[in-house]
Amino acid sequence: MAETTIAEIKQSVEHKMGKSLEALKNDLAKVRTGRAHTGILDHVMVEYYGSPTAVPQVANVSLVDSRTLGVQPYEKAMVAKIEKAIRDADLGLNPSTYGEIIRVPMPALTEERRRDLIKVVRNEAEAARVAVRNIRRDANGTVKDMVKAKTATEDEERRTQDEVQKLTDKHIGEIDKMLADKEKDLLAV
Repeated sequence: MAETTIAEIKQSVEHKMGKSLEALKNDLAKVRTGRAHTGILDHVMVEYYGSPTAVPQVANVSLVDSRTLGVQPYEKAMVAKIEKAIRDADLGLNPSTYGEIIRVPMPALTEERRRDLIKVVRNEAEAARVAVRNIRRDANGTVKDMVKAKTATEDEERRTQDEVQKLTDKHIGEIDKMLADKEKDLLAV
């Protein structure tokens, strides 16, 4: 096993925590507000020649207006499959076909649906916090092992743990801010 240095551990922690924030940002983008955005169909899978494929890879997804998406499949035969995939995706969407174009109106969010979405968003944020804490735990464990192996001093261990804790606090603060922004967005009528 290659020797890891304290600097490499800190760099790795910063990188992994940044990745956790990016993952949360992507997960929050999937949770829809009342407005239409093309990213909502990014994770809807449709059967394409025997393999599940994301809708944006088999169709052009565009905004018709602020509350409607337009989906135009690259192949005419895919229209019915894409419409069914969107309907079955549990996003609360009801697409309708006009010739070769599928229109996907965004229904207004009910109060109950908003509360459900807030629960989903809070769970996503908690999962991101747990991921950040796990990164902290792993880094601290690695430093402890280095002290046992006498490749780091106890002073370095304490200093590193303090720095890793500061990074953890910073990233959890950013997660909380992202959560608050998304909740505010969901509650806006």
